[in-house]
Amino acid sequence: MVPMTTTAVATGTPVVAFDQVSKVYGSVRAVDGLTLALHPGETVALLGPNGAGKSTTLDLLLGLKPADNGTVSVFGTSPREAIVAGRVGAMLQSGGLMDEVTVAELVKLGCALHPRPYQVSDVLARAGITQIADRKVNKLSGGQAQRVRFALATAGDSDLIVLDEPTTGMDVSARQAFWSTMREQAEQGRTVLFATHYLEEADAIADRVLVLHRGRLLADGTAAEIKAKAGARRVSFDLTGTIDEQALRALPFLTSIGVSGQTVRIQSSDADATVHALYGLGVYPRNLEVAGLGLEQAFVAITEAEEAKEATPS
Repeated sequence: MVPMTTTAVATGTPVVAFDQVSKVYGSVRAVDGLTLALHPGETVALLGPNGAGKSTTLDLLLGLKPADNGTVSVFGTSPREAIVAGRVGAMLQSGGLMDEVTVAELVKLGCALHPRPYQVSDVLARAGITQIADRKVNKLSGGQAQRVRFALATAGDSDLIVLDEPTTGMDVSARQAFWSTMREQAEQGRTVLFATHYLEEADAIADRVLVLHRGRLLADGTAAEIKAKAGARRVSFDLTGTIDEQALRALPFLTSIGVSGQTVRIQSSDADATVHALYGLGVYPRNLEVAGLGLEQAFVAITEAEEAKEATPS
């Protein structure tokens, strides 16, 4: 298979730039003064709860919707100009695939429409769909359809690849193969931006994580930095005998607690002080573990803290 190459050149111009961008639907601010920049070779995960503005942000980036305020640029031009030039490949959840055509026919069309197309056979092989090339698109499983969408997104030599929930419907092996291919894209200088609900994917794949909340950028950094921003650590231990959950809930710096049988799992903003106070209760924890939050727990902690702040009267 012919390796993919890229025409992206490292310059001072961001791949994507949002400058105070807003998009409003009635009383809902789907995107609220968003400012960010993406750079060549980055693999960026876009995270946020439902209604955070992820899909609207991608629509604005791709020129599918106009911004009400602010500017969006892609490679220093408008999104539409960048797409017409073939510099952007996109794999979106919305929109169906053509029925009553074969996978090969659809991919051939995608290649023919790209200004810098790859060979159809290479695109099929890269997406792992050579074996189903003669199958009608409307006969595909959900995971197979996702791989066809990926093939269309990479039908030509694009410098930016935008993915919206790309591995939905894929089994574990297909997801692993997909992300192996995406790592190759970034290594070749492409910028990869993906929105996902699989936070373990963001933790393992992305070298930068953006957390959106009600259309605003809540956090921006590496997965490790996002975890640190949550400002809490996980503490787990086992207790024998009767567990006094009320006493445990009174421990200092506790942010959450869960008890399952004899196992206690808590989150603390000062794990050292919490553990010290735990021993002060006269209990002796077994199998004590203290660790940083995973990306999923950090994401929940950050968004819940923001919700609590917004709910507090000023």
